[in-house]
Amino acid sequence: MKRLIVAITGASGTIFGIRALHMLRSQDDVETHLILSPSAARTIVEETDYSVDEVKALADAVHAFKDIGASIASGSFLTQGMLVAPCSIKTLSGIANCYAEELIVRAADVCLKERRRVVLMLRETPLHAGHIALMAQATSNGAIIMPPVPAFYAQPKTLIEMVDQSVGRALDLFDIDLPTVKRWRQTQPGAHAEQP
Repeated sequence: MKRLIVAITGASGTIFGIRALHMLRSQDDVETHLILSPSAARTIVEETDYSVDEVKALADAVHAFKDIGASIASGSFLTQGMLVAPCSIKTLSGIANCYAEELIVRAADVCLKERRRVVLMLRETPLHAGHIALMAQATSNGAIIMPPVPAFYAQPKTLIEMVDQSVGRALDLFDIDLPTVKRWRQTQPGAHAEQP
């Protein structure tokens, strides 16, 4: 059983974390551990038709935001890593500076020290030099910055298709291959690519 930590923070785009939980429910071999920031709880209500309880019900385990004694706060608790979707600048700052006063940053810091994947779906624009410096520092620490940039080659027909493509590509980084991801110029088995 693979374990993946999913954190939803207060940045706009809580649907990315929600869809990640939905998509992971279809994977029998993935156990999800959810952390919601207080700001995420408010943003979920503002941006989506979901209640906070409905989002929590999508996860296999839910950890309190301030519980730094949770299982996922220890490197001895094995996980594939952590997806922060969306990732606010405040959370990015905490991860970049190892300021682990709450569980989201602590769990990310643990994953990084154990050399596990931490993928930050950063949601902010435009960016100033301080934001860019934080991204560089988080990257130096081992995190992967992955803003949810739409892949128009997938020709999404709905907003959810666009969200699912971004989430699916983020989950690729944990070696979780979902059939919803449209691959660039993917050929069917037995098909031959045309020669130029």
